[in-house]
Amino acid sequence: MSGIDRRQFLARALTAGGAFLLGGCDRLSQSVWFPKVLDSAEFLNRTVQRALTPRDALATEFPESYISPVFRPNGSTDPQNPAYRALAAGGFRDYRLEVRGLVEHPMSLSLDELRALPSRTQITRHDCVEGWSVIGKWKGARLSALLDRVQPLPAARYVMFHCADTLGSSDARYYESIDMLDAYHPQTILAYELNDRTVPIENGAPLRVRIERQLGYKMAKYIMAIELVESFVDIKGGKGGYWEDRGYEWYAGI
Repeated sequence: MSGIDRRQFLARALTAGGAFLLGGCDRLSQSVWFPKVLDSAEFLNRTVQRALTPRDALATEFPESYISPVFRPNGSTDPQNPAYRALAAGGFRDYRLEVRGLVEHPMSLSLDELRALPSRTQITRHDCVEGWSVIGKWKGARLSALLDRVQPLPAARYVMFHCADTLGSSDARYYESIDMLDAYHPQTILAYELNDRTVPIENGAPLRVRIERQLGYKMAKYIMAIELVESFVDIKGGKGGYWEDRGYEWYAGI
């Protein structure tokens, strides 16, 4: 099965599975056995995906002729919290990315400092759990390069992304997480450009993460802080991400 075919298959399977879960999740979540089934399925998905692809395998990259005319935004598209609005009004000149947690050297970096880090440009396909896809050209700082600067402590197991946006009527800020394996993947970047321009607000300005071997909901937008942790069980809903706290799988590999 080719890389594209596998991505299509898994994206469609997850979409179908999500529809099933939404239909009866309230009742099923109260059972003793169903959460264990979900945990087992997630472990199997992660194990099979990593067995099929080497640690450093790349997601498919495309020529510029494949770039979609419009990179469809989804989720939140214009965060309204006052701190973010003030940054946006100033063209993000005062933006600082805080890097904290289990690191030797906590840092606060401007966009210029992030742009000075070793970067990567890639044309990749974004697969949404809703069933649609779009191809875009991204440029950003390699997350691995940032981690090399802050020096993770031995206990660090996960990288958390804390964001400026909320969704719907919820006042819970969006957040996501990945493990160190995906954090050091060469295609995992902190993107500040989309299609040779500064990332638009609707697509995550001033900074969003690209994790090209996972579904779109893992690629947090409006990143304000990065935190390295040993466990996320005591962070917000304890499942490692905004949508994971609401029933989605933590590992969304494709």
